[in-house]
Amino acid sequence: MTETRERATTPEDLARLFVERANAGDAEGLAELYAPDAVLAYPPGSATVGRDAIRAACERLLAHTTEPFQLEEALPTVRYGDLALTSTRPADNTGGRVQVARRQPDGSWLRIMDRPEVRSPNRGE
Repeated sequence: MTETRERATTPEDLARLFVERANAGDAEGLAELYAPDAVLAYPPGSATVGRDAIRAACERLLAHTTEPFQLEEALPTVRYGDLALTSTRPADNTGGRVQVARRQPDGSWLRIMDRPEVRSPNRGE
């Protein structure tokens, strides 16, 4: 059975869809926000490559999450043709969250690179 999920029609949609799917516990839906060969810098300090590996990382993330995800303040998107750099101001003060998205042939957007957090050097982490 294939479920049809909303596609991101703008790069900015990706953050909202991530929060909605995470709060629904939908690891498969989260993975669908990424290109098949995307790179996710999670867990911190490592690289998770490919949609299947990203889905597995999302499953682990969701299994250990107790608080609902919140949509964070979006910073201005930077576009270059079919590429877009998006970022948010993290509510948990972990640093910065940045993503590179690419427009797909059907006009939708998928993440190709995602760095969910950057630890501040003065935090000792």
